Amino acid sequence: MAETKITVIYDNPTDPEAFEAAFVAEQLEAARRIPGYIRFESSKVWPKEDGSPTPAHRSIDLYYPDYDAASAAVTTPEFGAFFESLGRLATGGVRILFSDIEIPQS
Repeated sequence: MAETKITVIYDNPTDPEAFEAAFVAEQLEAARRIPGYIRFESSKVWPKEDGSPTPAHRSIDLYYPDYDAASAAVTTPEFGAFFESLGRLATGGVRILFSDIEIPQS
């Protein structure tokens, strides 16, 4: 089986400053405690040059050796704590994707 990635996409929050003030402590630290990942990434979407809203605000990617490992991770208390804080912080909406990595990093 190929690697699997869990992607959390945070849509534009209703209060970007409040979101940013809480993001590291509430989401990044909680995501780092989720077991089993082999790589972790966090990204912030660049602002658009014309000032219009971006398609999303931030994302977190957790890479797992396979689908079964990713599926097991979301059943842990650590993921539950992450998900609970996500519900408070993601005031603009959130999308969570499981993806099959077709071309892994070499």
